[in-house]
Amino acid sequence: MIGEFIIRKNGKNFHYTNIDDIPETFDHLIKFLPELPSDPHTQAEHDYIETFNDKFKEIFKKGND
Repeated sequence: MIGEFIIRKNGKNFHYTNIDDIPETFDHLIKFLPELPSDPHTQAEHDYIETFNDKFKEIFKKGND
């Protein structure tokens, strides 16, 4: 998943554009902003957008918030 993702680890912010690059552990999730497909959306793109909430929960669990 491509977008803008920021985590805080050991008091420093780290910026990522690919969600797969986020480490398995960190202190806080600061920003979770997946890139949206351009309008109009196909059904496949709608299905992809619907995965954002589950992916957010998955990444959020990695943090120590």
